[in-house]
Amino acid sequence: MTALSGWGERGSAAASIAARLIYDDVECRFGSTWAVRDLSLDVEPGEIVCLLGPSGCGKTTLLRLTAGLERPTAGRILINDAVVGSTDTHVPPEQRGVGMMFQDFALFPHLTLLQNVAFGLKALPKEDARRIAHSALERVGLVKYADEYPHILSGGEQQRVALARAIAPRPGVLMMDEPFSGLDTRLRDEMREETLAILKETRATCMLVTHSYEEAMRMGNRICMMRAGRLLQAGTPEELYHAPASIHAARMFSDLNEIPVVVKGGKADTLFGKGAAKGLANGQSAVACIRQRDVQLLPSGKGKAGRVLSARFLGDTAVLEIGVEGLEEPLFARVREAEAKQQGTDVGVKVNPADILVFLAEPEEEADD
Repeated sequence: MTALSGWGERGSAAASIAARLIYDDVECRFGSTWAVRDLSLDVEPGEIVCLLGPSGCGKTTLLRLTAGLERPTAGRILINDAVVGSTDTHVPPEQRGVGMMFQDFALFPHLTLLQNVAFGLKALPKEDARRIAHSALERVGLVKYADEYPHILSGGEQQRVALARAIAPRPGVLMMDEPFSGLDTRLRDEMREETLAILKETRATCMLVTHSYEEAMRMGNRICMMRAGRLLQAGTPEELYHAPASIHAARMFSDLNEIPVVVKGGKADTLFGKGAAKGLANGQSAVACIRQRDVQLLPSGKGKAGRVLSARFLGDTAVLEIGVEGLEEPLFARVREAEAKQQGTDVGVKVNPADILVFLAEPEEEADD
């Protein structure tokens, strides 16, 4: 066994047989409200996929459909090429080989930690269930509290018990619904890294729901962006960051300056140069997006003339609000703290045209619950 700061003595997590997970035109509707629409996705065995999107976009519903807690109103869900959920087929949750880790941990207050972890092992002989639960608690560094009750634990420790309970049955697929949202920043970072290590040990296929693009980039082999029940874009963190398919995807990964433009000759003409407007026709209204980190500061007299209107210190970085000659709205720049300027400072401003993202202007839609 090895020791990790804050985790005590740990064992190793038992490996699962990773399952392939397929969503084939899946839809789910509650009355007149769409929760999931026209969603197709193929998740490889052992892959960690992060579902990223705003509240009410269908992320949690997709997890519940996979676990068998909800039924699709159209389409099919397959695990290892066997249909487990459709309008005609519903395999019960306990027969799917899917583990579920809820946002609120859902520990039973009247059961000891060992009993909580062993709860999903009822099909096994009592001693076998106890041994496996003990091993799972050992893996998360809480075996010394096996006979204690959840109320004595901190939030982070309860999260670790919930993780132990989820991996104890060795599921082929593991669903995790915002597992770190209730933790403070330091503990959240520690739990992410240790959970990632456990997922790699168990080799389970994992679907993890999050609101945090940073968390999705740190945890996922692939990120699936959802909005209003639909899958907007799926790809590696690098693909989604550098080549977002829509303005909604771009907003998820970066703080943007958004400038209204009109497309001419496949380009969007801005104060800083022409950005490529792929797929947009002449005369279409568009939005030129400039990431805050792509705004470069120059000495006064170079680039475009600007003046710092305000500066917000954020630790290692600072966000400057800059009035730029020729722009109706201020431009925001995120710079290293050492490069920050005081309010009232005259500066030059530059943006590389290759860094300008151009998207079709479209009205905001309300996300369905």
